[in-house]
Amino acid sequence: MKRRTVGELAGMKGRQKIAMITAYDYTMAVLCERAGIDALLVGDSAGMVVMGHENTVPVTMDQMCFFTESVARARREALVISDMPFMSYQADSSQAVSNAGRLVRAGADAVKLEGAAAGAVSAIAGVGIPVVGHLGVLPQTAHLGGGYSAKGTDSESARALVEEAKMLQEAGAFAVTLEMVGRGAAAAVTRALRIPTVGIGSGPDCDGQVLVLQDMLGMYDRIRPRFVKRYAELGGEISGAVERYAGEVRSGRFPSVEHWTE
Repeated sequence: MKRRTVGELAGMKGRQKIAMITAYDYTMAVLCERAGIDALLVGDSAGMVVMGHENTVPVTMDQMCFFTESVARARREALVISDMPFMSYQADSSQAVSNAGRLVRAGADAVKLEGAAAGAVSAIAGVGIPVVGHLGVLPQTAHLGGGYSAKGTDSESARALVEEAKMLQEAGAFAVTLEMVGRGAAAAVTRALRIPTVGIGSGPDCDGQVLVLQDMLGMYDRIRPRFVKRYAELGGEISGAVERYAGEVRSGRFPSVEHWTE
């Protein structure tokens, strides 16, 4: 068993597509590891799918450290990448480095931050912590303006995304995620970079893909992006199983003799 390194993941560009999935807890991370996933993203999307918030803004550093610790305990081979939550890196470089260090101590192999934050990327990478950038739709600030509309759908905005991605690369990022970016722009960014791109709702030309685990398993329905493919419908199966359990408890059918201790 050999743990994947940042260099190995970055080296997959042009050779093999990167399969990344979100995970927020030990149990789900173990299952994803068994499936041979390349990278586990401890996303601040936990604020929505685990904690029930309307968006990712309320998520704190303490909470991200907790989720990261839980996932890191399951890690065997996959790379663990943790999101830096809202206002954990924007104020100044010292804050960015300190908070990135907290996530590494919690078990992250790398951190991810949103926007064209080249200064923060440079500061964090400068102390030896691997960084993933994130462009396109930025969930932490989407509600403040622009919403969740696709980015890079015209030539001017596509060129801007390419330049922003290059800035992140030169600042030291080893990969960039592209969220809800038009296919043409995502392809242009991917061609322009030496480092891999990982898309979510950004078409097939990225070097890899990432989805929220609960989305692709049919466990989270508050928001259902059109780019999510459902690989299972576990929400109904789980509710059905709990309903059967509750019925058996109420009727006295559970526990039966094989389920109790003499």
